[in-house]
Amino acid sequence: MSAAPGAAQAPRPRGQGRSSARLACVQALYQIEMAGQSADEVIEEFLSHRAGQEIDGERYAAPHRRHFERTVREAAARAGELDALVAETLAERWSMERLGAVVRALMRAATCELAACPDVPARVVIDEYVELARAFYSGREPAFVNGALDSLARRLRAAEMADGTDHGREPERG
Repeated sequence: MSAAPGAAQAPRPRGQGRSSARLACVQALYQIEMAGQSADEVIEEFLSHRAGQEIDGERYAAPHRRHFERTVREAAARAGELDALVAETLAERWSMERLGAVVRALMRAATCELAACPDVPARVVIDEYVELARAFYSGREPAFVNGALDSLARRLRAAEMADGTDHGREPERG
């Protein structure tokens, strides 16, 4: 059934479940670093005041709650360990501090998924976070994210990455 001409249509939610959770994770980890808030405070704020809300005239899908909470808590708790893993992929004169705060948040979330979420295919993690990097940046950052995550996935999930199988996109779970 189509709407009558001139009738306002409700905006359709953008993003789905885990994809929306990944964007929210990057935003939450950025806020944790920049504002010094705890993971629990930021998670509560996101779920109470941001999830599924209209932003810049578009309504975004609510994030997959369990994936969002798990990734933010795990990444915040293991930030030092995750940073060390990412730092191993950086060029000789680069450091985590030299990366921008958004890239740090993105890399922490992605590395956390690679390290702690074996139920999510590594190629899905790489693809989704590279797409997020493209949403935030138009420069060289997406290529950096792609290369760093590929290197991390080959180390953290060697068997999965070596099998050469295209595991495709992960199924969405409500």
